[in-house]
Amino acid sequence: MKRGKNQKHAVRRSTAVDGIPAIRTCVAGIDLGSEEHFVCAPALDGNGRELTSFGATTPELMAMCEWLKARKVEAVAMESTGVYWIAPHEVLEEAGFEVLLADARHMAGVAARDKKSDPTDCEWIQKLYSVGMLKGAFRPAEQVCMLRTLVRDKATLVAEASDWIRRMQKSLDQMNVRVHRAVSDLDGVTGMAILRAIVDGQRDPFKLAKLRDPRCRKSEEEIAEQLSGHWRQDHLFSLSRALEMYDQIQRQMEAYDREILRQLGAMQRPDHDDPTAPLDNASKQRKIEKHGQEPLRQALYGVSGMDLARIDAIGVDTVLTLISEHGVDLSSFPNEGKFVQYLRLAPSKPTSGGKPVKKKKRTMTSTRVAAALRMAAQSMRNSPTALGAYYRSVARRKDGDVAIFATARKLAQYVYRALRYGQCYVDIGAQAWEQQYQERRLAHLKSSAKDLGYELVPTEACA
Repeated sequence: MKRGKNQKHAVRRSTAVDGIPAIRTCVAGIDLGSEEHFVCAPALDGNGRELTSFGATTPELMAMCEWLKARKVEAVAMESTGVYWIAPHEVLEEAGFEVLLADARHMAGVAARDKKSDPTDCEWIQKLYSVGMLKGAFRPAEQVCMLRTLVRDKATLVAEASDWIRRMQKSLDQMNVRVHRAVSDLDGVTGMAILRAIVDGQRDPFKLAKLRDPRCRKSEEEIAEQLSGHWRQDHLFSLSRALEMYDQIQRQMEAYDREILRQLGAMQRPDHDDPTAPLDNASKQRKIEKHGQEPLRQALYGVSGMDLARIDAIGVDTVLTLISEHGVDLSSFPNEGKFVQYLRLAPSKPTSGGKPVKKKKRTMTSTRVAAALRMAAQSMRNSPTALGAYYRSVARRKDGDVAIFATARKLAQYVYRALRYGQCYVDIGAQAWEQQYQERRLAHLKSSAKDLGYELVPTEACA
C-alpha cells in the first residue's frame, strides 16, 4: 500500500522529557492533517521512539491501527485539530485503543519544545503523554455522541423553520395583513389556520377570523379588523413558497424526533422500565402534554434515571440538550464547580497577589447547554418558587442579565447533583427562601457588628 514519501523517520532513543521519567511507555502521539497523519510510537525493540506517517483515508487509518498494535501501544493522544480528529478518533476507539483528545493550547504552554514541524509535533505529543503532562478534553460515550448529532441537526432545522416564519410574516406585512397583530404567535393554532386559508385563496377577513381558536383572547371582530390587505400576487406567491418550505422542515423535524426516540430507546437503563409519575407542577405537565413531549420525557427518564424536568424552569427540550451534550455520567467532572466552569457559567476573576488583575474584557462564548440553561432561567422572573425568589434577589442587587447568569449557574448545580449523586430537586417556595435569605442577612450583620465592637438590638427592645 502506497503511503507518504516520508513514511519512515529516524528512531529516537530518548525516553524522557528534560530528565522527567516516563510514566507510561506504551503510548503514541499523532499529529493530524487533512491529507497525512504523522505518528510517533515506541520502537519495535522497545528502545526509543519510531516515527511514521499514514494517509487520511480509511484504509490508511486501519493500517495505522495495525502498526500501533504491532508496537503494543495501549493509548493514543492527538490534538483537537478542526474536524480532522473525528475519523481517526472513532477508528482508533473502535479498534480498542484508549484515545486522549488534547487541547492544542495546553501543549503550546509547555516549555522545552523542539522546532515545530509535523514530525516533531507527533513526537512532542507522545513525549508529553508518556510523562503525564497531557490533559484530555471531555468527550461523552459513543451513544451520546450519536444522540448529540441528531439533536444538533434538529436544532438547525428549528432555526431554519423560525427563519421561514419570519419570511411569511414579511410577506404578510407587505400586504398589510396583520396576522401577527391579530394573534400572539404566527405559528400557533389560529395563526397557521389563517395562514393556510389565505394560501388556499380565502380573502374575506370575517371568514378568516372565524378560524380563531376558542381560547383566543381577541374576538372575531378584533381579529377581522387586522386581516384586510391588498393581496398582491408576488407577495402571495412568496407566502405560499415559504409555507411549503416550513411544512417540509416540519416533516423533517418529525423524522428527527422519531430517530431521537429510537436512539434514546437503545440507551434505556434496565432498572428504569417503569414510567415516572406526572410532574407536581400541573401547569408544566399540561404544557408538556400539549406539545406532545411526554414520550420524550419518559424516554429521557429511562436513560438518566432522574426526571430532570421536575427542576423548575427546565423543560424537556433543555433536558434533551443536557443529555445529548454530556450524557448522564458526569464523573469526568470531580465536583459541581468544575462542571459549571466547563459550561462557562462561572465568572472569570483573575487575581495576582490577592488583587484582581486588570485584563482586556473579552466576550465569553456560551456552550449549547449554557445557552439552554440561560434561556430556562429567564422564565423564573415572576415564578413563585425558590428559584424565582433567588432570581429576583440577584436582579435587585445587580441587574437582570446577572440574575439570568446566576440562576443558570444554580440550575447547572442542580443538574449535576441529580445526575452525579441522585439528589432530587425540592422546591421550598419563594416565601421560605426569602425567610432564609433574611436570616442569612441578619447573621452577617450581627457578625460584622460584633467585629466592630457593637451589638445589634431589635427596635422593639429599644422602645
